Amino acid sequence: MTLHDRVEAALRTVFDPEIPVNIYELGLIYELEARDDGRVDIKMTLTAPNCPAAGTLPGEVHDKVQAVEGVTDVRVELVWDPPWDQSRMSDSARLELGLI
Repeated sequence: MTLHDRVEAALRTVFDPEIPVNIYELGLIYELEARDDGRVDIKMTLTAPNCPAAGTLPGEVHDKVQAVEGVTDVRVELVWDPPWDQSRMSDSARLELGLI
């Protein structure tokens, strides 16, 4: 498994507290860059700017990724542009939520 794959797997263990789907399948991860030297940059969003998870979810993402073997540094950036909408969800997330 590559570092990118291990980081992606870790992100799939982080769940939005209000929606029973992991943040990767929800489409909350906009960008994931895992470098050969172990540095990882993540751009993520939330389902809404006033989401109560805004204070905790980025920290949880940081901690889960930092624990991945081979990661030396993690930077998580919370972004709002483009705004999240349901079209960013994977088909499996839509299916799990009864949207398809």
